[in-house]
Amino acid sequence: MADAPEAYVAGLRLLARRELSTPQLRARLIAKGCPPQDIDAALDRLRAERALDDRRMARAFASTAARLKNRGRLRILRELEAAGVDRETARAAVDEVFDEVDEAAVLERAIAKRLRGPVRDEGHFRRMHQYLIRLGFPPAAIVAALKARYRRAAPDE
Repeated sequence: MADAPEAYVAGLRLLARRELSTPQLRARLIAKGCPPQDIDAALDRLRAERALDDRRMARAFASTAARLKNRGRLRILRELEAAGVDRETARAAVDEVFDEVDEAAVLERAIAKRLRGPVRDEGHFRRMHQYLIRLGFPPAAIVAALKARYRRAAPDE
C-alpha cells in the first residue's frame, strides 16, 4: 500500500472500526484534510472493493438500533437518513430488520427499561408516551402497551 493515496488508507482504517455511510466517510476524510480528488478516488475504490457499502451499513445500523438500543422503525429511519443513507436504502434495511425482529417485543423491552411498576397517573402516561414516540414507535402500539400497564384508581367506597 505504499503507493495508495492517504485518503484510501485513512478510509480503510475508519471502516475497520465500524460501518460508515459514504457521506459519513467523506466528511471524516475531509476533516482529516485529504484532498478532494483523492477522497473521490478513495471512495470509488472502496466501493469497488466492497469495503464501503451503504446497504450493508444501513442493515447493520438498523439491526443494532432495534436489537440493542430498543428503537422503533421511525427513529431508525430518521437516523439513517441523517447519516446520509438515501430513503429507499434506509427503508429497505429497516423493513428487512423488522421482518426478523418483532417490533412489539422491541417496544416491550423499551418500556421495561424505562418503567418500574405500573403507569401511575395521566402525567406519567403522557411522559412515557412521549418518550416512546421519540424512540420511533407507532402511537397506536404505544397507547395499547401503556394502557395494559395503567393502574386505575380504586373506586371510592
